[in-house]
Amino acid sequence: MSRRILIVDDSSVIRRTIRCWIESKTDWKVCGEAGDGETAVYLVKLLNPDFVILDIAMPLMDGLKAAKEIVAITPHPQIIVLTNYPSDLVQKYARRIGIKAVLAKDGESTLDRLVSIIQKLPEAA
Repeated sequence: MSRRILIVDDSSVIRRTIRCWIESKTDWKVCGEAGDGETAVYLVKLLNPDFVILDIAMPLMDGLKAAKEIVAITPHPQIIVLTNYPSDLVQKYARRIGIKAVLAKDGESTLDRLVSIIQKLPEAA
């Protein structure tokens, strides 16, 4: 079964890059995109993705708050954070609220690691 992914980042260039990478390397479906945390929460309710790729620093609602709201609504999507700020504190907080992985945005290797993590995680039921 193809994995359904929601990409959330305030940069349209980053969203497009992640989408192109995923669609060129896998048979997964990017079911939606959002540029802020509020829209991400709404789209999780609407689209019911298997995975949410989420930036932290975004307008309207940051990624960690959005992740916390998403987990409170439904435990269904597996959440992976991509960030420019992958500190130990962010890692600990992210794990505590149910985020499966935190990756630093540091180039093409990040995209390879992202695909590898999604392949290893089970699709949420």
